[in-house]
Amino acid sequence: MSTKQPAKHHDPIDVKAIREGARNLDNGAVPSGYQGNREEIIEMLNAALATELVCVMRYKRHYYTATGIFNEPIKAEFLEHAQQEADHADLIAERIVQLNGEPDFNPSTLTDRSHAEYDDSSDIKSMIKANLIAERVAIESYRQMIERIGDTDPTTKHMLIGIMAVEEEHADDMKDLLEGNG
Repeated sequence: MSTKQPAKHHDPIDVKAIREGARNLDNGAVPSGYQGNREEIIEMLNAALATELVCVMRYKRHYYTATGIFNEPIKAEFLEHAQQEADHADLIAERIVQLNGEPDFNPSTLTDRSHAEYDDSSDIKSMIKANLIAERVAIESYRQMIERIGDTDPTTKHMLIGIMAVEEEHADDMKDLLEGNG
């Protein structure tokens, strides 16, 4: 005895309405069906941008100021992370523009808007610890942003998930380095 489910009926896609909505060019690259709270998402993304920029500067400072032949592999890790954080900042700035916003690169308010803190430690263990803490801050910030955005903006959500995955790798790298420098 077969219990065949009736086929679900879906409304056809309203191509005419899609085309008409796409003609409204006031909202930038995102069409009229966009469901996210554009202003709130741009504000969150600008905070994430500030966080990434502060992380670039922190990792760069640590790269240039870490000394000693035994710290060369750690310095290389700091430099790689700085470059990846810069890539994240670029992705975020591009998304802000796609949402018809303006990325905020204002250096005078950068540290106030950043979730992570800058660090000017001079010893390698303190540098690693500061970077691990900053990565953990970034991960939790991204998790909360992803939760808040939900399914209203899939593009931003997926971008943030990808960035968060790299931040988790960075945190794992710093944890491993910290344990190796205990």
